[in-house]
Amino acid sequence: MLRLSLCLCFLFLWVRALPAQTPVPLPEHPRPDWQRANWLNLNGAWEFRFDKEDAGLKQGWGKGTQKFPLSINVPFPWGAPLSGVKDEADIAWYQRTVTVPKDWKGQRVFVVIGASDYRTTVWFGGKELGTFEGGYVPFEFELPASALKAGAGQKLVIRVDDTRRDYALYGKQGYGNARGIWQTIYLEARANEYLETLHFTPDIDKGTVKVTATLPKPASQDLALTLNIAGVSAPATQTIGKGQSQLSFDVAVPDAKLWTLDNPHLYEVQAGLIPKSLLHLGEGTKASLQMGGLRGADGVNTYFGMRKISVVNLPGTNYPYVALNNQPIYLQLALDQSYHPEGFYTFPTDEFMKNEIKLAKDIGLNGIRTHIKIDVPRKLYWADKMGLLVMSDLPNFWGQPNAEARAESERVLPQLIKRDFNHPAIFSWILFNETWGLRTKVEENGKKVDRYLPETQQWVVSMYRKAKALDPSRLIEDNSICCGAGHTETDINSWHEYLPGYGWDEYLKNLTSKTAEGSTFNFEKGYTVGKQPNINSEFGNVWGYDGSSGDVDWTWDYHRAVNAFRQYPLVAGWLYTEHHDVINEWNGYFKFDRTPKYTGLEAFVPGMSLKDLHADIYVTTGQNISKSVRPTEVVQVPLTISSMTGRTDVGNELTLKVELNGWDAFGQEKKWQSFTQKIAYTPWMQQTMAPVYVIMPAEKSVAVLALTLQDSKGNVLSRNFNTYIVEKPQSSEMVTGGGQKNRLLTVDPKQFTDAKWSLKQWNVLEGLKVNGAGSGYFEYKIKWPADLKADNVSGASFIMEASAKQLYGKDKSGDVKIPDNYMLGGGTFDNSLNANSYPMTDDSKFSSDVAISFNGVSAGKLNLPDDPADHRGVLSWHYQPQNRKLREAGSYGYRLEVNVPADAILKAQQTGELVLRLAVEGNGGLAIYGEKFGMYPFDPTVIVKVK
Repeated sequence: MLRLSLCLCFLFLWVRALPAQTPVPLPEHPRPDWQRANWLNLNGAWEFRFDKEDAGLKQGWGKGTQKFPLSINVPFPWGAPLSGVKDEADIAWYQRTVTVPKDWKGQRVFVVIGASDYRTTVWFGGKELGTFEGGYVPFEFELPASALKAGAGQKLVIRVDDTRRDYALYGKQGYGNARGIWQTIYLEARANEYLETLHFTPDIDKGTVKVTATLPKPASQDLALTLNIAGVSAPATQTIGKGQSQLSFDVAVPDAKLWTLDNPHLYEVQAGLIPKSLLHLGEGTKASLQMGGLRGADGVNTYFGMRKISVVNLPGTNYPYVALNNQPIYLQLALDQSYHPEGFYTFPTDEFMKNEIKLAKDIGLNGIRTHIKIDVPRKLYWADKMGLLVMSDLPNFWGQPNAEARAESERVLPQLIKRDFNHPAIFSWILFNETWGLRTKVEENGKKVDRYLPETQQWVVSMYRKAKALDPSRLIEDNSICCGAGHTETDINSWHEYLPGYGWDEYLKNLTSKTAEGSTFNFEKGYTVGKQPNINSEFGNVWGYDGSSGDVDWTWDYHRAVNAFRQYPLVAGWLYTEHHDVINEWNGYFKFDRTPKYTGLEAFVPGMSLKDLHADIYVTTGQNISKSVRPTEVVQVPLTISSMTGRTDVGNELTLKVELNGWDAFGQEKKWQSFTQKIAYTPWMQQTMAPVYVIMPAEKSVAVLALTLQDSKGNVLSRNFNTYIVEKPQSSEMVTGGGQKNRLLTVDPKQFTDAKWSLKQWNVLEGLKVNGAGSGYFEYKIKWPADLKADNVSGASFIMEASAKQLYGKDKSGDVKIPDNYMLGGGTFDNSLNANSYPMTDDSKFSSDVAISFNGVSAGKLNLPDDPADHRGVLSWHYQPQNRKLREAGSYGYRLEVNVPADAILKAQQTGELVLRLAVEGNGGLAIYGEKFGMYPFDPTVIVKVK
């Protein structure tokens, strides 16, 4: 047996050297979880032709005798920029010449297509091989041995019909359709009898893994199956008897290395299948196997992870949580539309897919939900390899739940589970989303209405049970619910909710008060809550505001929501919408091209980032992260410690460092107070702590209560903060260092006396901020006090908060209408068109140069780098009306300061006024912020030094 194992292992070390080829896109094997040695990547340039009149079948295009006029870059879907062709029709044809390697002679050869949307027919050498329907799962056809001419070029022709079908599992393709071939296509050589699947079901409690091998048809003879599992003693050879097509057995995995998020160990597997009659050949088998590659034997490389998915209570509570390896895990996930702006469903490189997982882990998330798309296997591989959990959706149909649509879901579900069974990262299957496709039009009171009927609910239950039978090792979700629909039978009690940040405390208080075993809350009639984890499976502010929030600083509301979630541990996790922007939802952690957005968190607590909002040990003050207060007011700050971890390395006592910092009425940084507080720590603690009391500054200011939680060794565990707006009328006088007396001449931004702008001028929230777009100017006439004569004035300076001002789509003239079919991608393609939007700070800058003059005397020119919007626009968020609408929320400017020229002061003393002009020559525009908008609590102010 040992000699046979050595022979089979040899197969996986030997890879056929292919002739040098022109580089092709995505050259890597598409299935690291299911890879044979002999394969040939067919990605790259194919001849291509649209078939607008559907004439190709009648005219015999499948014979490969006609030249197609276009070239497409496979595997990018047609219409995607990376494909090289535009979307001009529902039906298209591909063809290319392929050469089956000579050393594959005597083996069975298959053409494998990772995914093609939707009805795909294949011809080889002029012979039709077959048709497959489905847009997301792999399929294959065998090249007939009678037609194979090893070493000679032969035509492979493919027709794809992507006509919309109501019953088809279409998903959410409107961000860029997956039209035609969109995953790697390749040739593969196999033995006469080969493995169709090899599934591994780990049992970490018993220290075993169940192996289930299947063949595509009953064996024609006794077959020997051997496994080489790296790091595991070789199991005995198993026999698949003649007439059998499946075999299951257990393999001991002593001292197993568990697959965890921090150490995602994968057990590499080499599997060999050989006619049992060859076993007696011993070492001589090697020569037999080498001839022609895998003659007489099949070999597959795959892998699995030793991990367990279950449900346990959060320690010290009766709250059910999803558990990884018997330990509860607080789910912090992102909705992942899994799109690329140029490849649509298809990513341009393997490195890009790896980076998708890295981006999520870098900000502290522990999982993603691939939304309404069966994702690319190599991306799932990187989730396995790097340790990131995945919720996997079955795509939806958009018609009604008729027999045809149900049959399609029932057909594709097993194919999904079959393909992705060995990915340890996947912890749940989601069957339906927001009841899409599950509502039937019925007539009520003379009107047609959509209803989630009891018979449809029963069918959903049957789908849940079907999935559970196919894969009892994972959690199954019947319907990720929203919009009035409820659960039936499910392993996860999920729910969607999109709210402004200020709405979370009330919502969660109501939800948790109604969620208990036996309750009917969030369940359909006849079904009740059991012991399922209660999780949010979509949230964000994108749909929390009327008509959605467009592109806006999402982090302010996100901060409020996460703070609130951590106060309600019955909710076992959340899922933010979303990982990256798409064409009509611009609320991603990252932009559509995956470049970063800037949160501004570090301006409040040095070193703070999104990762602090995802810390396992977390201190929260609740959803309200800004509050108006009086000078010297003693503020009681509520504190909750949420420890979603069993960590014991942090010690028994934590230190909470409390600092009161911020900006005074002139935008200058201030430090007012600092102290520490000790907190007794135990793993998994969820505890309301004694509040801290803080004395607010005596001056007008934006005060930041910075909270830094440290372990017993001084290591930072997490950072958080609250802000306090100290409201106080601005005095007309001020004394600064050294006893310098100053007179303050302030002007309300909206009180300009003249303004001319080439594109547009408008005010925000009745003048809390004023905007001018294009080139132009604002002019202010500031009254000069009569008592400020030359003999008692030693100079003056001017401070203001300002930014560049781009004219966004929502602010352009005309009646702008946004398509309402968002779920099918009826997007704006303009991230600023939504009435609530104000694009968040990112790498794309829009700058402006502002010339400043007083009484016609130049005071210089200042550059405004951008018109940003993020957490730093604290006042713009704080003073927003709570009416489900946003007005440039999060926007802020830069603190500018210039000296007022002496000649201008002299003229002001003579005329009694100081005429301030702020002019822009280019198209950068100008925004001016007042004391209740932006980052700093002051109006534009002239500071006059009095002798």
